[in-house]
Amino acid sequence: MTIYIGADHRGLEAKKSIMDYLKEKNINVVDAGLPNNDLDDYPDFAFKVGKLVSKTQDSLGILICGNGVGMCIAANKVKGVRCVRAVDKDDAYKGKNHNGANVIALGANLDINILKEIIDTFILTAPAKEERHLKRINKIINYENGEYNEL
Repeated sequence: MTIYIGADHRGLEAKKSIMDYLKEKNINVVDAGLPNNDLDDYPDFAFKVGKLVSKTQDSLGILICGNGVGMCIAANKVKGVRCVRAVDKDDAYKGKNHNGANVIALGANLDINILKEIIDTFILTAPAKEERHLKRINKIINYENGEYNEL
């Protein structure tokens, strides 16, 4: 599994800590590679990570900005991405297991230990398998592909 990570200027310190943490766990983590400065824009990082995840099988994405909201909104504009903003382990679990999330958006305003718990949960959670969740995820995918039959 490959994990792509990106952060704007507000999430830069957290990104560095998370990358070190994941590397210590022998997880392949790849920086999206965009330069950071005080004027960088979160959508650029969200789009880049989203594109990488959508084109790479068995990959996940991690995005970090001030509170995770902007990154989540932007990432969900990328075809093939289902991004969840998580502030706790339950969000990470349900986002992946119930909603098929393949990208997680986090806030740099959270304690680094909480971020690590959220990320661990996201990585270790199995993808959706229950029919009711798969049906809903497929509706989202079909809508994205212009194939949704409205009720």
